[in-house]
Amino acid sequence: MTLDISHARERLFFVQHRLRLDTLVRLRWLAVAGQSAAVVLVHAALGFPLPLAACFLVIALSAGLNVLLRLRFPVTHRLAPRAAAALLGYDVLQLAALLYLTGGLENPFSVLFLAPVMISATALPPKATLSLAALVVACATLLGLVHRPLPWTGAEPVNMPFLYVAGIWCALLLALCFIGVYAWRVAAESRELGQALAATELVLAREQHLSALDGLAAAAAHELGTPLATIALVAKELERGMEAGPQRDDIVLLREQVDRCRDILKKLTSLDEHGAPFDIMAMGHLIEDVVEPHRNFGVALRVALIGDRATEPHWRRNPSVLYGLGNIVENAVDFARSSVRVTAGWDAARVTLEIADDGPGFAPEILAKVGEPYVSTRSDDRGHDQEAGGLGLGVFIAKTLLERSGATIEIGNAAPPEEGAVVRVAWPRGRFEAPERGLFG
Repeated sequence: MTLDISHARERLFFVQHRLRLDTLVRLRWLAVAGQSAAVVLVHAALGFPLPLAACFLVIALSAGLNVLLRLRFPVTHRLAPRAAAALLGYDVLQLAALLYLTGGLENPFSVLFLAPVMISATALPPKATLSLAALVVACATLLGLVHRPLPWTGAEPVNMPFLYVAGIWCALLLALCFIGVYAWRVAAESRELGQALAATELVLAREQHLSALDGLAAAAAHELGTPLATIALVAKELERGMEAGPQRDDIVLLREQVDRCRDILKKLTSLDEHGAPFDIMAMGHLIEDVVEPHRNFGVALRVALIGDRATEPHWRRNPSVLYGLGNIVENAVDFARSSVRVTAGWDAARVTLEIADDGPGFAPEILAKVGEPYVSTRSDDRGHDQEAGGLGLGVFIAKTLLERSGATIEIGNAAPPEEGAVVRVAWPRGRFEAPERGLFG
């Protein structure tokens, strides 16, 4: 299961860090149109002298590159991080060349240096973003020292004080760092959430597949009943007409094994027809289904039912909820020192389930973030890894599955002087006992 989640995460990571070529091509066309309009407006409308031929030559290079990329690659082509970073690096150099012709850092359009770095921060690995940022700093430094005069009215060129140019350089550098880190952080959180949701969907698909096997087993029982009855009848007739001996013993063994197969299939058919335990389950059966796989691991599992047994709630079995609860119990067993307590309670309005262990509990610094994707929950005293799968997805998946069933979840630590983590899950009783669908199934 952990391997499947890892593969899902790697596939999603592969897609998320590969920009579509079409995206960069469209953005570059937008830049070409904006740069052309700015040059024409400054020269024709404002009357500022500009090296038009050189400016349009630099702009034409970007247009030519776009045409070449359109002819060479399909629209759906995705770029490797290095290729995407190279194209964004070209955009930085092209903008630097245009700014060199039009005043360097004194040109207010120098702020556009931030655009390629922001794109890289949201879509490419940090190493590519740092490389682009270094290129921007190098170009900005060079443009601050060497550039053609800023277009302006009058015969004398405008020379901005060096201190002013240095201020623009510092502002650009600070904006580059702040916006780059901010964009990277927001994009990273979005990617982590997407990867965690993909892993959750994988878990749901696997559990639904296992649930579907119940129906297949019942169907197989019905289909195999007729041929097994025929085999049993033939074996009985052969047994009657055969004298005592080794061959008759083999026939008797064959008939006994056929009867055994028919008994097994009869049980499967009975489970399908009556719905238990595959369908309707009492609260006590639910707890046992959740707890049983985690016994015999050196940790005492204590189960308590608090409520009137005459009004014990029943629910329609849902593999996703069983998986979510099982994940929480498994986590408690992993970190418990000696015991885990599972307490179920109910009344006319609510059904509650509390899972508590006597381990170290959740660290204070991550308690507020427990349940978020890729947040490692806690460390124990026995050297266990913080998450069995190493991905920090266990609590997130369990929380997501249970909340989809209508439950509310509280995660915290036991009140002093007791130690350990406590997870409380509660459903409205009407949602828990939904007669038609049962929870969200």
